[in-house]
Amino acid sequence: MHFISEISSDGVSQRGFTVDGVPGVLWQPEGPPLGGRPLVLLGHGGGGDKLGMAERARRCAARYGFAAVALDAPGHGERPRSAQDERFVTEIGELLAARRPISAWVARHTAALADRAVPEWVAVLDALGGAGEGFGPVGFWGLSLGSVVGIPLAAAEPRIAAAVFGLTGAAAQVEAAGRVGVPTEFVLQWDDELVPRGTALALFDAFGSREKTLHANPGGHLEVPEFQVAASERFLVRHLGITE
Repeated sequence: MHFISEISSDGVSQRGFTVDGVPGVLWQPEGPPLGGRPLVLLGHGGGGDKLGMAERARRCAARYGFAAVALDAPGHGERPRSAQDERFVTEIGELLAARRPISAWVARHTAALADRAVPEWVAVLDALGGAGEGFGPVGFWGLSLGSVVGIPLAAAEPRIAAAVFGLTGAAAQVEAAGRVGVPTEFVLQWDDELVPRGTALALFDAFGSREKTLHANPGGHLEVPEFQVAASERFLVRHLGITE
């Protein structure tokens, strides 16, 4: 892990880094390292980037005292687009112009991104341990593309103790969801124009977690209410053993 920048404001440190060429950001409360500080992995949505998670990460660090980390997904943020990424952008533009459904194209492309992104997240967790950061329990928060990456990550990574997913429902995710056993909160937008309601409900049903809750709100894909975001933060606070 190579730290390349650091800025601090309002009691929160923001440190840019790379691991095997993958850029990320680590947020922590300022001050001496606190052994066992919980860590939340933040997965951004499609078309976003790691710094799009900054407000949430800073709030978590300042309010709850835990650390947060976000990475640029393949083809996002500072990372170059592959030929496959460029084709996807072109195809989606053509489908939207023709007013044709795009959910199947989005599901295929994001599944391919997840295959690349999951090992990158594992490498970052390994690197943070090697850097002597001394983190405690790990949680995951990510909707849409963040969930497409986060579900197979949580299925494969025993260090993740609780997770917030949502805004996704591809059939290809069902098998991995069945292997997720940690407490899970799933966010669903009832009028989601990108994710058919039935597929999202089927995915929720597939999670192997003994404790799982479904939070459904009216509105489209990008209309998740702020109170729902706050509720998901409180969910992680409970399960990572932090007191407010």
